[in-house]
Amino acid sequence: MEQEDPRTRILDAAEELFYGQGVQAVGMDAVRAASGLTMRRVYQHFPSKGDLVEAYLLRRDGRWRASLAEYVSRTGGSPRGQLLAVFDWLGRWFAEPGFRGCAFVNALGELGATSPGVVAAARHHKTEFGSYLAALAEAAGAPPATAVHLTLLAEGAITGAAVHGDPTAAADAKEAAGMLLDAAPAR
Repeated sequence: MEQEDPRTRILDAAEELFYGQGVQAVGMDAVRAASGLTMRRVYQHFPSKGDLVEAYLLRRDGRWRASLAEYVSRTGGSPRGQLLAVFDWLGRWFAEPGFRGCAFVNALGELGATSPGVVAAARHHKTEFGSYLAALAEAAGAPPATAVHLTLLAEGAITGAAVHGDPTAAADAKEAAGMLLDAAPAR
C-alpha cells in the first residue's frame, strides 16, 4: 500500500490544526507531530510557517469552492434554485462538527497586518465566491447589484453562524435571498 504524499499529509495536519485552533496557536512542531513526519521533511516542503499557511488557505479555497459548486449543480435545479441552494450548502457546512466560521476571515484576523500572502489568499477566496454568486444571479435573471447583496447575505450568515454557533443563519439568509430575488427587477 502506497503511503500518502508527504505534502498532502502536512497540509491535512495543518488544515485540521489551523482551522481548529487558530494559526498563531499552532506551532510547526504540532504540524510535524500531526503529520507523522520529521521537522526536516516539513521544512523541505514548506520553508516557513508563512508558506504553509498560504498553501493551506489556497488548498482550502479550491476544495471549499469545488464542494459548493458540486452541491449546487447537483441539487439546485433551476437557476433560481441553484442560487438558493448555496444557502442550503452553507447550512450543511455550519452544522458540521468543528465549524469555526470562515478560515480566510479567521486567518486574516490573526495575520492580516503582517502577512500579505494571507491577505491575498483571503481576497482571492472572497472575490471568487462573489464571482460565483454573480454568475448564478445572472443565470437567474437578477440584476448585477443583486449578486453583491446576496454575497453580503452569505458572508453575514457565515459570520453569524460562527459567532452564535447556530446553523439556522443559513436558512434565515436563504429566506432573505428569496425576498431579494423576488423584489429584483428582471434584466
